[in-house]
Amino acid sequence: MSLSEYLPVFIQIALAIGLGVGLIIVSRLFGAKGKSVGVKDKPYECGMLVETSDKTRYAVKFYLTAMLFILFDVDIVFLVPWVLAHREFVAEGIPILGPMLVFVGVMAAGLLYELKKGALEWDK
Repeated sequence: MSLSEYLPVFIQIALAIGLGVGLIIVSRLFGAKGKSVGVKDKPYECGMLVETSDKTRYAVKFYLTAMLFILFDVDIVFLVPWVLAHREFVAEGIPILGPMLVFVGVMAAGLLYELKKGALEWDK
């Protein structure tokens, strides 16, 4: 292996570093200087200034929904590559449908459990 085979990699690394450093320099040169306390620096929502406190409390439902989203997002992360590679596994005679049905069954059971417990109902 010669060094010329790695030339595209070195060019990409140099471009990435150059872009990062260049953006920081441009931001320092043309960005806002110092801290201002004007109205322009405050958040703006629908024509009213946002008044927030440091101790904002969130409902438990928010966290429960976020955890359910992560759970079923992981399900999709595993299903998409399986669907893309399924044809190749079948052609080679590798049994893949059984384990995936078990995986989807466990996810479906979890979803039914959450629906039965009312985790997705916001009216409570």
